[in-house]
Amino acid sequence: MENHGRESDARPADDGVPMERRPLDPLPYEGVWRFTAPAVDASVPQARHAVRDLLYRQGVPASPDLVHGLLLIVSELATNAVRHAALLSPTLAVEVAVGAEWVRVSVEDNHPYRPTALEADHGRTGGRGLLLVREIAREAGGVCDIEHTASGGKVVWAALPLTPAQLMP
Repeated sequence: MENHGRESDARPADDGVPMERRPLDPLPYEGVWRFTAPAVDASVPQARHAVRDLLYRQGVPASPDLVHGLLLIVSELATNAVRHAALLSPTLAVEVAVGAEWVRVSVEDNHPYRPTALEADHGRTGGRGLLLVREIAREAGGVCDIEHTASGGKVVWAALPLTPAQLMP
């Protein structure tokens, strides 16, 4: 996977702005990272491992349950991109954005089709990935959505909160 990390630079200690007027500096784990990969089956576990390693490396204060949920979401979204978009989108992009109180993961492809979360059909063995993503996000107190990109593709994302207990040192 190709890493296109975009991390925030620390503010200089003396930039002429009084301390009481300075915006809060980002926490050490805050930032946005983007990985690209070919839209093939092998990219699904690579995306999951890249996200897991990134969360660990950055010291994101996420519980094991939250990380597990995020990794399931990444797996489902990357699998959907590989299975349903690869014909028109030979690459996919995984983005991880971490704020002070939330984590957002997304998968982008260049296929114009906007998928919908299907209702559970117990007779089918597939087709429930977005339903699962929606439920994981909802249970964690987060949200998910699908947006069109300027290039005509789509980005499917989920944002989950870091709970206040997890933010304490």
